[in-house]
Amino acid sequence: MASDPATEPRLLRRDEWDPWYDTLLRAFGGVPEAPEEREAWHALTEFDRSLGVWDGDACVGTTSAFSFRMTVPGGALVPAAGVTMVGVAATHRRRGVLTSMMRRQLDDVRSRGESLAVLTASEPAIYGRFGYAAATFQLHAEIDTVRAGLSVPGGTDDVRLRYAVPTGVSEACEAVYARTVPRRPGMLARRPGWERVPLLDPESERNGASPLQCVLAERAGEVVGYARYRVKPGWDVAGAEGTVLLDDLAALDPAAEAALWRFLCGIDLTTTLTVRGRPVDDAWQYLVSDIRRCRPRLRDGLYVRLVDVGAALRARTYQAPVDVVFDVEDAFCPWNSGRWRLSGDAKGASCDRTTDAADLAVSVRDLGAAYLGGVPPAALAAAGRVRELRPGALAEASVGFGSAVAPWLPHGF
Repeated sequence: MASDPATEPRLLRRDEWDPWYDTLLRAFGGVPEAPEEREAWHALTEFDRSLGVWDGDACVGTTSAFSFRMTVPGGALVPAAGVTMVGVAATHRRRGVLTSMMRRQLDDVRSRGESLAVLTASEPAIYGRFGYAAATFQLHAEIDTVRAGLSVPGGTDDVRLRYAVPTGVSEACEAVYARTVPRRPGMLARRPGWERVPLLDPESERNGASPLQCVLAERAGEVVGYARYRVKPGWDVAGAEGTVLLDDLAALDPAAEAALWRFLCGIDLTTTLTVRGRPVDDAWQYLVSDIRRCRPRLRDGLYVRLVDVGAALRARTYQAPVDVVFDVEDAFCPWNSGRWRLSGDAKGASCDRTTDAADLAVSVRDLGAAYLGGVPPAALAAAGRVRELRPGALAEASVGFGSAVAPWLPHGF
């Protein structure tokens, strides 16, 4: 049967970017972006990784990918395709547009030798059928800075804080960020041009808050941390009740981090510090006197898809020795299906095809969930998503796959 030309993706030409991007914006509600945002995303678009589906002259489907390097357990930076800008016109739903784009995209990722594809999901239910699973989670909170006091570690008072113009200290902040990347699975090494993204500050999106502000943490003249934030003033009959809205915080040591949290919790005329998208083991939780006054909430973060099971599992290390045969099911990328023997420890790993009896039966989606160390295979087994075929294999894999720190995606894409 002949294929429908309205579902066949092709590479995006540079002169097609505007209608292609307009299709994406319409799929997300049609609210125009500020010119500086639109220009930034145009500059970051990798045209040789961008696909469009066209019905005549109309663009009806979009997807792209960024060429990232992502930290995996053990600290290695592994190439990963950052799937992004996915949209289908409402006029062309349920016609196979998304499936055709995902098929073409994952084939391309494989041909490039990238063992991982990652994304953030606007609708999580969509991507499971393509083998993606939530592998990191984010912590949101509304910290009552009046009633939840902080207890800071020694050395905090030795950290000097100073205000800085965000655009003027971008290089120093990026240097701090780069030093934190190897410390936590899921973090992304930022390529040139990405330093602009945290500085985007269109007035249309401030919702009554201030322009972006920045404070640096310094010790002996060296920048050891930073926080970028906004302040939204507020008043009632009892007085000021402003809100600090944290955008981004990074630090190189506990004292510098505590100094920044103490500063954010003590800004005059504010009573609440709002944090979004932080690591689930973020340090502030263990500095505050009353976690209930912080209203912590959890949500999904980065979704991971193993495109090459063997290469992906070899790329990371394991916090305890593991020697397990996985029987992998992968309907969308059948080259992954079958049995794989993983042998690894904290020094390295091998993962190759085998005819040995399987120890664990698992889908590629659930391997993706466990990959960065934030979702134990035992938890997936409790949900019926992993089956133990050899007694003891589940505990072995759960300990080995773990991570000393929670995996975290530091920013969207």
